[in-house]
Amino acid sequence: MAQRVALVTGAARGIGLATTRLFIDQGWKVAMVDRDGPELDAASKTVSDAASAFEYDVSDPAQVDQMVDAVLSAFGRLDAVVNNAGVADFLPVEDTSFAAWRRIMETNLDGVFLVSQATIPALKETKGAIVNIGSISGLRASTLRVAYGTSKAAVIHMTKQQAAELGEYGIRANCVCPGPVKTKLAMAVHSPEIISAYLDAMPLGRYGTENEIAEVIHFLCSDKASYVNKEILKITHTVTDGTSPVENAGVSSVITTAKGRTLSAVGKTDANGVLVLNYKVNSKRDGVGTYTVDATASKGGFTSGSGSSTFEVTE
Repeated sequence: MAQRVALVTGAARGIGLATTRLFIDQGWKVAMVDRDGPELDAASKTVSDAASAFEYDVSDPAQVDQMVDAVLSAFGRLDAVVNNAGVADFLPVEDTSFAAWRRIMETNLDGVFLVSQATIPALKETKGAIVNIGSISGLRASTLRVAYGTSKAAVIHMTKQQAAELGEYGIRANCVCPGPVKTKLAMAVHSPEIISAYLDAMPLGRYGTENEIAEVIHFLCSDKASYVNKEILKITHTVTDGTSPVENAGVSSVITTAKGRTLSAVGKTDANGVLVLNYKVNSKRDGVGTYTVDATASKGGFTSGSGSSTFEVTE
């Protein structure tokens, strides 16, 4: 069997470099892509010759096409694409310039689209995999992340689009959404206050590591995940000690009736972590049958719990 090849963007540091090393350890060849030439050159010297460096900017369509041609010329095939390149800038909405907005979107969103699109023909031949790197910030809104969070939310939905459209060719697309990870990028934009809030909120009391995220990425590209597609994997820790209730957590819940009517409710938990949601359902208007209620509780911007229950609607 031919040696598999992974293309990893943003490979000069952080999660991208950790992912490169893990792929190599697992017997893959790796195309390390980054626009920071000096950093990429230095990083490539720390790994084996199973990896080759490609200095290109993923936000530039012409450079992306040149990069894919160069990778295929060097390796002859492509089995996995890891869209990891990303930038961040944490500012209030009113202080975020359009230039800052575009800078983040060009790399975080346009780059994922361009690289994925350019590599589809090669991935069709190998029935390969796409793994996009999202963020917990793309799953929930929080302050100072209007551009970064929006870009990652778009990446999450793009992943679903890719999975729905490319599955017929045997191409799987999944998204990894890390929580706080101790990377150079995170440390550059997380203030002492942000770091303190994260550490207080997480039961393990620490940031995740680059290697921990890399393990999930490699799994999604491997045969062990051959039936995993269109999944959004959240890698973080919930605000709970596993036994004690979470008081004053905001809860949102949605149900869809038998006739397609959407009902929603919101509220807060009491001292026992309990919230009672009341839905007014009419059998003639909404239909009879078993209804499932899915609810998610959050506090301080972090998911603190979730659950579901059912009830019967009869004539």
